[in-house]
Amino acid sequence: MKLEISASLNYRLSEPVDLMLQIEAANGGGQHVEQTSLDLGHPDYVARVPAADGICEPIWLHGAGALHVDYRARVAIDRPAVDLRALSEVPLHRLPAAAVPYLNESRYCPSNKFHAFVERRFGELAGGAKIAAMRDWIESRFTYVAGTSDAETGALDSFVERRGVCRDYAHVMIALARSSHIPARMASVYALGVTPMDFHAVAEVYLDGDWRMVDATGMSCPTETARICVGRDAADIAFLTAYREIELVEQQVRVEKA
Repeated sequence: MKLEISASLNYRLSEPVDLMLQIEAANGGGQHVEQTSLDLGHPDYVARVPAADGICEPIWLHGAGALHVDYRARVAIDRPAVDLRALSEVPLHRLPAAAVPYLNESRYCPSNKFHAFVERRFGELAGGAKIAAMRDWIESRFTYVAGTSDAETGALDSFVERRGVCRDYAHVMIALARSSHIPARMASVYALGVTPMDFHAVAEVYLDGDWRMVDATGMSCPTETARICVGRDAADIAFLTAYREIELVEQQVRVEKA
């Protein structure tokens, strides 16, 4: 499977602004970037920043007046289809060091608050079977509604309201997995089939010695998805972080089969 990806961002900057940009598809982990181009316009300063787990290199910018970004890529996906239910969890003492931090609570994923619910609802299951049941439970009980969450909405809020967008579904999935002592992280991705088409967020859980994508919205498939970056939760994977107020003029994301 090959994906043709494009993303264009157009923002108005009323004053000089520092920004971090994470929109480039990563190499490795079941995908290979065959062709790529990135036009950042004319920022005053550009640098690369090391990212979580070495999966991508965010771009650090300083600009004024306007931000115009155009990104295009062709990405070959070689991520096999996997039945989560057939995967086993890794004993905690055998986890790789890089996976251990993803057992812990984070800003948007207060996993310790979900222990009682997880034990009551999924306590008889283990490993991938438990993760699959959690995914199915979220997808069947939550309603995807744009505009019902904001930058302050965390997994507990979404769990109570049973609605949100992709980041909210992913936060709940991550919190439930961590509550079961299964490492879980958040990934920003480009994926076929997402409606409305935009930067998408999914959970990734560590099972059977590798990270496995889990999309509780049910909109994307790992074999048709290109990872951008990963982190503890939405605070780490935002496609654009601005350190002053900026104004959206236009933004477009497209993902198609090559």
